[in-house]
Amino acid sequence: MLVYLRLLKESFAFAMNALRSNMLRTLLSLLGVTIGIFSIIAVLAAVDSLDRKISKDLSGLDKNTIYLMKFSFGPSEIPKWKREQFPNIKYDEYTYMKGAMTNTDQLGYQIFTKRESIKYDSNTVSDVNMVPVSYEFIDIQGLEFDKGRFYNESEANSGAKVIVLGSEIAKSLFDELEPIGKNVRVYGQRFTVIGVLKKQGAGLFGDSDDTSAFIPVNFLRQLYGDNNESLVNVIILKPNKGVDMGAYKSEISQKLRSYRGVKAGEIDNFFINVFSGFTDLIDGIILNMKFGGWMISGFSLLVGGFGIANIMFVSVKERTNLIGIQKSLGAKNRFILFQFLFEAVILSVIGGVIGLFLVWIIALVLTNVLDFEFVLGMGNILLGTLLAGLIGLISGILPAITASKLDPVEAIRTGM
Repeated sequence: MLVYLRLLKESFAFAMNALRSNMLRTLLSLLGVTIGIFSIIAVLAAVDSLDRKISKDLSGLDKNTIYLMKFSFGPSEIPKWKREQFPNIKYDEYTYMKGAMTNTDQLGYQIFTKRESIKYDSNTVSDVNMVPVSYEFIDIQGLEFDKGRFYNESEANSGAKVIVLGSEIAKSLFDELEPIGKNVRVYGQRFTVIGVLKKQGAGLFGDSDDTSAFIPVNFLRQLYGDNNESLVNVIILKPNKGVDMGAYKSEISQKLRSYRGVKAGEIDNFFINVFSGFTDLIDGIILNMKFGGWMISGFSLLVGGFGIANIMFVSVKERTNLIGIQKSLGAKNRFILFQFLFEAVILSVIGGVIGLFLVWIIALVLTNVLDFEFVLGMGNILLGTLLAGLIGLISGILPAITASKLDPVEAIRTGM
């Protein structure tokens, strides 16, 4: 063991000497490994950070949450012209399903509508994501409050002019003022602020609760009516834990078909979108991003491997005389082999560490500049280091074998 530790120390000294004596040549040769490790770890770190952000954003939602609507989250076998004929979800269907469905923890109603402006005195916030929802939404979404509360069942059913603001909206309108109890103008009418949500950060698709405002869904129904084709209505169902999802979806289909009078043999004129299908789609996109990163970075690692091999062949040539002397003094072939292998691995790991350092610097800069946390995890650091070591091991095998098989007499003669 002591022999190999001494061997590792000597190999490290040779690697450092190669860097010092031929700095430019060695760094250029290591550039491929540096770029390769940088590319792979940068992609993996970005994807992992995105995955972490998605998980955080969706943590309040149960993967079994169902969105009952006229549109499908994913591709559908039903022709587009047929889908466009599907009726919109109605509020009376929400009230019916609320009383008819079993094994349901929460059931709410939401309308997707256009963006609006909100005004307080001389301050105006434009392009606000308006979220008209029923009172159950707080439990479905898992909303957390910085101040105030969400509207209750009575306020929701009456369509009361109350509003809950995202943190960014509240800050832009009120700055340091207390927002609770203040009146803001939206839809040309006065709404009383009853709550402000906790800051969430940038959303997955641009919007987040920070830039949203929540109002009772019945206010919008009173304003636009129930047959407005520009609005998209949704019934949100959160089943009880442990429910058989197949049976639960069948119950939804049977109840709504019965209410709508859909005849036997006819297709459902609605879609039952399970939230897990959406998350599976995102997981597939993330997997493809990782695969693409590995494919692109693989070419850089290949070039880096050739660079390490080039350094080692040059090193073997420059130290031919020394190899001959070591062998003549009794050094075994495997000693020479490991000496050059260790050197190749050390040089490659140095290139990999430079790549990891660059990823770390860029992650820090982007985290400070953007409202998004880029994280270089310990797992990716270890992966980058192991990859660099593996590239060095593979690239150094042939030069190491060449050095170990040199004839001592010929090596001494050649090196003179």
